[in-house]
Amino acid sequence: MASPETRAAEATPTEIPGHAPNTAATRESATAEPPGVRSWMRTAALFLRSPEGHAAMLGCYGAIMITFGGFGAGSTRKRDPLLEAMHLSWLRFGHGYALSTIVIWIGVLLMITAWVRLGRTTIGRGDRTDAGVTLNELRAIVGIWITPLLFAVPMFSQDVYSYLAQGALLRDGFDPYVDGPVKNPGVLLDNVSPVWKTTTAPYGPIFLLLGRGITTITGDNVVAGTIAMRLVMLPGLALMMWAVPYLTKHLGGKPTVALWLAVLNPLVLIHLFGGVHNEMLMVGLMCAGIALVLERHHVAGIVVVAIGVAIKATAGIALPFLVWIWMLHEREKRAAQRAGRDPANLPESERPHDAAEPTEDMPHPALMFAKIAGLGLSVFALVFVAASAIAGVGIGWLTALSGSKKIINWLSLPTIMMHAVGWFTSFDPGKVLSVTRAMCAVALVAVLVWAWWRFRHSEREAVFGILIAFVGIVILSPAALPWYYSWPLALAAGFALSTTTLMVLVGLCTWLMLVFQPDGSIGLYSFVHVALATFAAVVAAMSLRKVDPLRLRATPPSIEPAAPARP
Repeated sequence: MASPETRAAEATPTEIPGHAPNTAATRESATAEPPGVRSWMRTAALFLRSPEGHAAMLGCYGAIMITFGGFGAGSTRKRDPLLEAMHLSWLRFGHGYALSTIVIWIGVLLMITAWVRLGRTTIGRGDRTDAGVTLNELRAIVGIWITPLLFAVPMFSQDVYSYLAQGALLRDGFDPYVDGPVKNPGVLLDNVSPVWKTTTAPYGPIFLLLGRGITTITGDNVVAGTIAMRLVMLPGLALMMWAVPYLTKHLGGKPTVALWLAVLNPLVLIHLFGGVHNEMLMVGLMCAGIALVLERHHVAGIVVVAIGVAIKATAGIALPFLVWIWMLHEREKRAAQRAGRDPANLPESERPHDAAEPTEDMPHPALMFAKIAGLGLSVFALVFVAASAIAGVGIGWLTALSGSKKIINWLSLPTIMMHAVGWFTSFDPGKVLSVTRAMCAVALVAVLVWAWWRFRHSEREAVFGILIAFVGIVILSPAALPWYYSWPLALAAGFALSTTTLMVLVGLCTWLMLVFQPDGSIGLYSFVHVALATFAAVVAAMSLRKVDPLRLRATPPSIEPAAPARP
């Protein structure tokens, strides 16, 4: 039999003699006690003492550093009276700016490190085989990480200044679908990027209503407006925290892995929440709508997705695929009625495997498709007409969607093709870009049609079709930005993903998180920046499988023998 010292040395830090192991199961058992402040504090203390709690606090420290560094090197205002009053304007210039930039990048790396550590525990690849983290713990960590970011300046993007200026247009009697922010001079206009000052709003009427409400309350106060806009994004984050794990019920994934990958992800929290992007609302509403349709609440689900479209049009890609799911459910309902069974208990052999195939229960699927699609379109139109009437605007936002063509970077395939042609020819880049964008637009239409028709055989296939459609949009559209990848990521997380796939996604998310500058400028045209981002992405991906992929530890961490337990 091994000596007490040997057993103590072999134990993990949270498994010392005389003490219960600090695992997710232990913490869950603590919550089974009668509810109260004392029980909650005990559970919280257990979690914070665990390695998972240490990782959570590491990410929180990173978020705090991002917040403080952002005052000097984030997407700051052109003139900041608040910093001037606090005698901190030096943070925005010279050595102060360099120091602020360093603080931000250290904070980002700390959040990524903490995220990967939690990922190892979540997928069961850590060095503690009995470790684990629960859904509620992950949700709590999301709250811990976003709290400092609530008070940060916009990070990695200046879009929120355009949101506020467009809301002020509607507030002051202009039509944002006709007039750009330049029509309404003032403090809000001063901070809008020159590219978007003359661009009309490409967002739906509900988002414009939110912007009008915020600017009505906060006036031209940019700080209050930014914080208020972040608060408006919180329902989207809450919907993601509910819907993304819930989708795993139908898609086969693991709820904790889905929440870790699609919500706790620094790419999502720093870019969507820290950067104040309306994708957070759009993605949350879209995922919630899909979850409702999968649960056979078809009309409610389409209403929720329609609200998402009224935030940003991209959510509308999901609607044609939801028609297939509705048709499959109708087939199951009819088959169950014929067999005298509950649709939920219908054997797999009797379930429909093609929404468009004629069967005994649905001899004319085209008619059923027209009926369901017509009902869905009516619900969608009702939401839009009501929102547009309240906002007092039309559908001009559809024509404004082309404004994204002003963005040119290496994240979109048409731009990559344009640069590739430029390496071997002397053709005019502008003309080449027009051709490559036209080619990719044709390819995108083909991909969308193919995906819609190909993935119609089951609920899981239909959601996978939405995922493929979003990937096609991100790659083939005229422009792409890092946070666009949150669209397909939210759905991909619901599927059962291998460790290798998760490693690839971790590497991709890390790289996308790092290739933009904190002030919103693009780092893709700096070889050193891209090389460092790629190195960090590879290390992050490898760290999901190995605790020390670079073998920086000379010796394994030693554990001092614990004192004998008192009798």
